[in-house]
Formats: sequence, structure tokens, C-alpha cells
Amino acid sequence: MTEPRGRAVPPERLRATFDPATLHFECTDELAPLSEFVGQPRGIRSLEFGLGLHKPGYNIFVTGLTGTGKSTAILEYIQRQADRHPDVHDVRDWLYLYNFDDPDQPNAIGAPRGIGRLVRERLSALLEEIRGNIVQAFSSEEYGRQRRETFEEGQRQAQSIMEDVQRQAEADGFVLNFTATGPSIIPLRDGRPMTPDEYSSLTVNEKHELGEKQRPVDQLVQQIGEQLRAIERQVSQAIQGMDRGVVDAIVQAPFDALMREFAQHAEVLLFLSQLREYTLKSADTLRQIAAAPTPTEAAPAVTPPQDPFIAFRVNLFVDNAETTDPPIIIEPNPTWPNLFGRIDRRPYLATYVSDHTMLKPGAAHRANGGYLILAWNDVATRPGAWDGVKRMIRTGQVRLEDPTEQFGLLTPQTLRPEPIPFDAKVIIAGDALAYIMLSSYDEEFWELFKVKADFDYQIPRTPDNVEAYAGFACAVCERENLRHFDRSAVAALIEYGSRAVEDQQKLSARFGRIRDLIIEADYWAARDSDRRVYDRHVEQAIAERVYRSNLVEERLRELIARGTFLISTEGGVVGQVNGLAVLDFGDLRFGRPTRITARTYLGQRGVVSIDRESQLSGKIHDKGVLILSGYLGWQYGQQQPLSLSATISFEQGYDTIDGDSASLAETCAILSSLAGAPIRQDLAITGSVNQKGEVQAIGGANAKIEGFFDVCKAIGFTGEQGVVLPASNVQNLMLREDVVQAVRDAEFHIYEVSSVDEALEVLTGTLAGDRQNDGTYSEGTIHARVLERLREMGEALRASPPVAVPSTTTPHVPADPGKPPEPPAPPKN
Repeated sequence: MTEPRGRAVPPERLRATFDPATLHFECTDELAPLSEFVGQPRGIRSLEFGLGLHKPGYNIFVTGLTGTGKSTAILEYIQRQADRHPDVHDVRDWLYLYNFDDPDQPNAIGAPRGIGRLVRERLSALLEEIRGNIVQAFSSEEYGRQRRETFEEGQRQAQSIMEDVQRQAEADGFVLNFTATGPSIIPLRDGRPMTPDEYSSLTVNEKHELGEKQRPVDQLVQQIGEQLRAIERQVSQAIQGMDRGVVDAIVQAPFDALMREFAQHAEVLLFLSQLREYTLKSADTLRQIAAAPTPTEAAPAVTPPQDPFIAFRVNLFVDNAETTDPPIIIEPNPTWPNLFGRIDRRPYLATYVSDHTMLKPGAAHRANGGYLILAWNDVATRPGAWDGVKRMIRTGQVRLEDPTEQFGLLTPQTLRPEPIPFDAKVIIAGDALAYIMLSSYDEEFWELFKVKADFDYQIPRTPDNVEAYAGFACAVCERENLRHFDRSAVAALIEYGSRAVEDQQKLSARFGRIRDLIIEADYWAARDSDRRVYDRHVEQAIAERVYRSNLVEERLRELIARGTFLISTEGGVVGQVNGLAVLDFGDLRFGRPTRITARTYLGQRGVVSIDRESQLSGKIHDKGVLILSGYLGWQYGQQQPLSLSATISFEQGYDTIDGDSASLAETCAILSSLAGAPIRQDLAITGSVNQKGEVQAIGGANAKIEGFFDVCKAIGFTGEQGVVLPASNVQNLMLREDVVQAVRDAEFHIYEVSSVDEALEVLTGTLAGDRQNDGTYSEGTIHARVLERLREMGEALRASPPVAVPSTTTPHVPADPGKPPEPPAPPKN
């Protein structure tokens, strides 16, 4: 018999080792720390394009796995772009000022860097100067004398008028009493005011005569009232004019000086002119404040709802005076207030009040003129954040609003600040799935984020990238104050990088995890009191990381070794094969062997997956079963119809299974059952199969091989155990050193196959057979035996009498004409 065509994989192809002697250094302390980001040309070019194009909508969405260096690359290239083109960024100060027309809508003013701080300082100094001068002016003896003289002159005029009226009234028989509520007219009797009882005792005619006599006096009182009010107005106007003159004399020189200083800033100049007019109009208020006594502990002052000097208060909303480069703002918690600012309030008489000085900026305000960097997962989980970001980009404005208003809730007294123009590049870091979902379901996404920067999780294992790994290790050691790495440790890092991506020609680009491994290796070097980190420390760090997480793996392996989970590693069984699956627990993924069984019998149901019928399989697994059926039809149904019923099952499987990596094992199990050829139980197999019988690559090859290896080690090596895998997966092998050593010592074996025929020959030790021109196969081969069995089953099925299938429906019984029809029975599960 011809030797089976399955090929044993030699040990040197099971792991792409790296020779430390090829490195040009002994230790990483001889290297310069890595300062350039390497291995991501696609992502870097996209970033350069997006950062260099300053047009609406060209914001950037960065995709890639966590730890691939997205954030590092973003910050590095933003800084480079800012250094290369510093003139394209308009970084300004932003101030919120009092709105004299509508205080509930504060005005936003942009000013060149440093001017905002200058405006605030100048107005603060102006306020202190005016307050001091006002207190001094309104407390002076000269002002008090002029004010008293004005009041006394008005009082003299009023007193003279009232005396004249009093005399005329007495001549007509009445007396006038001037009270706070106005003058009262009382008739005289016998030279004295008439009492109420005396007035009541008068007859109707006497009262009428008295009323007629009083009418001229009423007209005189009315005239004198108008004269008194005119005198009061004259006095008030005189006082106001005097106060305004005092305030005008106080503010004229300081305001003139400020207006000359800010003559080049039109918006500031306009505000100063409005503030000056407002100050003059508020002269009476300022005088009252100057005259008010200082509050004491015994009589504390009640906080007014608004500061009387609120117009002088400047809210330096965004201060860029110390900024030399465009701002780069990373917001780790993009809630609505953190992104778009907030309106603070203070309690007052069972309510809340606010003013323009209580407006606080958000990340979008601080990033104006620069760059705003967000993480998609954070934005997506904060209510309203994504809609707010889109609206901000679309309108080109940052609107400071109360977040509760976005959800239709009532809010306390709310300001409506003037929105600030938004001109910044927005960069959002997410993953590929988020980008696909947004571009598919969010109509605005394409218009707002026109640049995609995609960062790969792996980079080629080239000499340049190997040098970059060493430089990265040096940078981490310098930055974290760690021991430097011996070149043997660097070689171990490189091998770990290939193992992490399961590719002998690639390295992991998830430098965050590489950094963690460097830190952990330094810890174990410190435990050994070594001055450098060596390869054994890197290997120990990897092993300890696995040990901290693999309790579940050990428990499963123990259950297999004790026979609770049925896995055979010796002998041969018809229709039974060891499949390989991967269990993923997030921080750990490991391989687990699973018994797959197949049973074939007469019938025409085809291939039935018990797991599918039990709703324990996913769509990809179901597709694999259907492909298996297609292969059987192509292989054996060319000259005769297939008469076959077969069931396949993952034994002791209680969770959902998915993936097509077991389709090769399922195919071999069915063919073994049909041919009556025992399958070696000391081998496990993985691989996907297509309808032509070609074996296709699968994922998790290293974990699957190591999982079966650990089970065989726990049960006991026989020297014949091993794994069969697709030939196209050999390039993905980065097996543990103990597995490779076991292969060297012939304790464990790994075979590569490219077709179902090769897999059958390895598993059964029998030739699969080649199809002849007449459609037959050589006698004794697997295919010949399968074809013969299918022919026998077809003939037996045709010779068998038809079998009555019990009906699951209730037989029809004619209804009794005397009875109403009964309702149908409910369906059964």
C-alpha cells in the first residue's frame, strides 16, 4: 500500500525563532529611544492628509484595535502639523461680557491671544478705581452741601406754596392738613376745625352749602399738588444731574485711557463705550451703594440677586495667553458639560440665579483653533454627546446650553449665551465595527468625517521593524525607569510579537501590550536581582500572565484527564474524531479538544447536525455543514443519487458553537462511518473544507494545538499523538517551546494537509484513492469503500417497502350534525 500523503511538519517550521546574535547591540541602553512611529504607513498617510486639509467636513475617524498606537500617532502628527504650519490656526481668547440690551443673552467676544487677560485686568482695575472714587466723591462735604442746598431750596419753594394755599383756604373757612397720603380739607367752626360729630349733625342743606363752598378750595389743592410734584421732579432731576456730573468726572479719564489702549479692537471698544454710558445712567445706584453702611455680623447683608457692578465683570471664558501652539484637547469623559460647557447657578430666595460670569467652558471651547480628540466608545455612551458633536461641526458653532433642555425637561432661570464660532479639527478614535455602523446608518457621518485613518494590528517582521521593537523597549525602559533589555530579551519580545498575531512573518502592532510585557519582565528581573532583563524573564512574564488567568483551562483539562469529559487519545474508532475548538475569555483564549461523532443509516434526509436542530450552532457552523453536504454530493453523487441519512454531533457540548473550523473533522467522521474505517484517536484535527474537498485555513491554530498537547501531556504521552491542521496554517504557527521540543523528541506530531483525501489518509492510515476515468476508485481505498456502502444503502432503500409515517395531526372525524363543531386542538411543541 502506498504511504499516506499527509506530511509531518518539521520542528523548525513550528516557531519562527529569532537569533539574538543578529542584533547589533548587547543591551538596549546602547540604543536611542524610539521617537518615530513605525509600521503604519496607511494610517500615517491618512492622518497627514486629514490634518493638512483645512476644509469643512474633513474631520478624521481613526480605526484600529486598542493598543495599536492610535493615540500616540495622533498626538505626534498633530504636533508635527502644528509646527509645520503654525500660521493656519487662529487661536484666540474668548470672553463673555454683559449684554446691556438683554442681560440674559451675554455677548461672546473673540480677541487675539493675551488680549482677553488684558481686558479683564484693565476692567478690574477700572472698577476698583471707580468704586473708590465714587465712595470718596459721594461722601465728601462739598457733595453733601450741594445736595442739602438743592433739597432745602425745593423744600422752601414747596413750603411757600403750601402757606399761600393755607391762607386762602382759611379765608374761605377751611383748614388744610398736609400728610404723607396727601392734603386733607377740614371745615372751620368758630375758628377751629370741625369735628366729625359736628359734621354729622349738619342738615342736608348745610352740607350742600358747605360742599359748594369747598369746591374752589378743591381746585386750589389740585393746582398746588401739580406745583409740588413739579418741584419734586425739578429737585430729583437736579440731584440726578449732579450725580451724573460727579460720576462723569470720575469715569471720563479712565475710560478715555482704556478706549485709547483698545482702539484696535472694535468689539472691545464698542463694549467700553456701552459700559461708560451704562455707568453714567447708574449714577444714582452707585451713590446709594456708596452711602450704604458696611454689613456687620449682627446685621448681615442679604446677597442681592445680581452684583450691581456686574457689567464690569469680565468672564475670560477661554484664556490662551500662555498658548504658543494650537491647543490639543483630549477629553476622556465627554459628557455634555465637559464637551460643551455649563451654566453655573447660585441659590437665592428659594430659586437659582445666574449671570455671564458663571459660564464655564467645555473641551470644544478650549480646542477652538486646534484639535479635539475623542474616543468613540466614550462619546457613544454619553447621552446627547454624539448629536451635540455633529451639530457643532455642522453649524460651526459651540452653543452653551443646559443639558436638561436637550431632553425636554424644565430648568431654572437659564441664560442664552451667544454661541462661539467653532473652528477645530475633530478626531475620533474608534474601531472598524463602529466606523462601519456609523457610515451605514448615520446619514450625516460621511459629510462630517470624510477621512478614515485605519491602523493595522500587525506590521511586517522586517529588519527595520525589529529595530523599532528594540528602540521601543529602550524608550519604555527610559520612560518607566526600568532595567534595560539584554538582546536575548529583545529576541524573546520579537518572538512574542509574532505569536501575538499568529504569523511568522508579522509582528504585533499593539504596543500597549508590548509595553505591559516589558514592565512585567522588569519585575521578574528585579525578583532575581539581575541588572538586566534577559529572555528567561520575558518568558516568565508570559507564563505568569497565563497562570493568572487559566484556572478555567486547568479545570477543563482536569475533567478530561479524569474521564468526565470523554476524550480518547489512543486506539481507533469508526465515525469518531477529536475536533479542536477555541474558548475565548477575553484575557485568555485556549484550545479544547471536543469529541465529534457521526452516524450513518438508511434514509434520504442527508446530513443533519444535531447541534443545529438543538439551536446550539451559529450561522457559520451551519454553513459548514451545508458545504459538507455539497462535497459529498460532488464526490459521490455524479453517477447515482445519494441515498443517505447521517447525523453529526459535538458530544458533551452545552453551549453555542460557531465557526466552520470543524467541517473537516465532521467530513472525516462521516466518511469513516460510511467506509467502516477507524479514525486514530491519538490525533486531533482542525480545518475548514470547501465543496471541492480542499482544506482551508482556520483561526486559533496555536491555541488549538497547545490545547490538545496539554491534554495529551496530562493523560500521558504515547509517542503517537498529534494534530492535523491545514497546510495554509503552518505559516501561522508560533507554538510554545515545550510543544516544539516535544515534536523534536518525537513525543508529539503535527501534520499538514491540503485536502480531505490527505486528512483521511493521516487519520485512518488508508489511502483515500483517486477517481478513475470510469468514476470508480481503486479497491480498498476509503472512497471505494464509501462508494460501495452508498450503493448498498441505495439498493437496500429501493428494495425496502415504504414505511408509513405516523401522522402528527388529528384524523378527520365527521361532525355530528346535532352538535356544534369543536375548536381545533392547540399545536404541540
